[in-house]
Amino acid sequence: MSLTRRAFAASAAVLAATPAAARMGRRPMVIAHRGASGERPEHTLAAYRLAIAQGADFIEPDLVPTKDGHLVARHENEISGTTDVARRPEFAGRRAEKLIDGEKVAGWFTEDFTLAELKTLRARERLPHLRPASARFDGQETIPTYQEVVDLAKAESRRLKRTIGTYPEMKHPAYFGAIGLPLEERLADALRANGLDSRTAPVFVQCFEVEPLKRFMALSKARRVMLVAQGPAPVDVATEAGVKAIAAFADGLGPEWPLVVPVVDGGLGAPTPLVGWAHAAGLQVHPWTVRAENNFLPAKLRRGTSPADHGDAETVFDALQCAGVDGVFSDFPGLAAKARFHVRCG
Repeated sequence: MSLTRRAFAASAAVLAATPAAARMGRRPMVIAHRGASGERPEHTLAAYRLAIAQGADFIEPDLVPTKDGHLVARHENEISGTTDVARRPEFAGRRAEKLIDGEKVAGWFTEDFTLAELKTLRARERLPHLRPASARFDGQETIPTYQEVVDLAKAESRRLKRTIGTYPEMKHPAYFGAIGLPLEERLADALRANGLDSRTAPVFVQCFEVEPLKRFMALSKARRVMLVAQGPAPVDVATEAGVKAIAAFADGLGPEWPLVVPVVDGGLGAPTPLVGWAHAAGLQVHPWTVRAENNFLPAKLRRGTSPADHGDAETVFDALQCAGVDGVFSDFPGLAAKARFHVRCG
């Protein structure tokens, strides 16, 4: 989706008229996207530990259920890309093809395994061609449960004497509800069991679907974040009225980062009005996901010749902070944490 040129110009004018110090305000929190997933296989305790060591304020587990109802941390319920399941002859018969959110997906799915069975698998790097250093850690970690992620966050909070939260995402909740494994109740129960069922608890619950967030609102007091990607979306962030409507069922907005700072002619353009609209509606703004590799950066911010080479992600962090965001997702939380202290606005 695109915002109007007039809106861009208005936002740029407001930003230019605001003193740099005021724009910086409170430094944005760092949300470790799937852990330090640029440096360790994603959604592993090793990735979360490294993220915390690098200064992350929140660690993000995407949640999907097992056959016996446990919540585990995987980006998708199809796990052939992030585990060694395809190499396990004992599970060859579990390969299946399913229709998930309107798309046919083939492979191995968490809902067809018990937790005990999943724990026999080993995690591996999802993008070895872009992250060969991370791939060297293949086979060292298992699939963690959400409870293990919460336990890690609590233990590290005590050890480091700073609060580390979790930022779970409900993945494909409509699909899982339809097959009798609803996520909303399970996650609400987990938060209550861990003393996290409050608006001040160090937790945000995120989702790309509207109705599951509304259902979750009736089950838990935990803060909720509506995720929005570029392109067609179930909510309208192209108008101020659309953003205001999100505040009826969410406490925050998680836009894909170019919705805050658009890519223009291979570089970064003026910030859109999105952050201002969201703040006026009482919403926090946590854009996703800043990655360091050239493959994920605008052309003018790339360095080197390989898609795996690291480019100028710092400029993206700076632009988002100067736009006034409250937090930022990154596969490289160490870079995000450092960027908070050298940003220059104005």
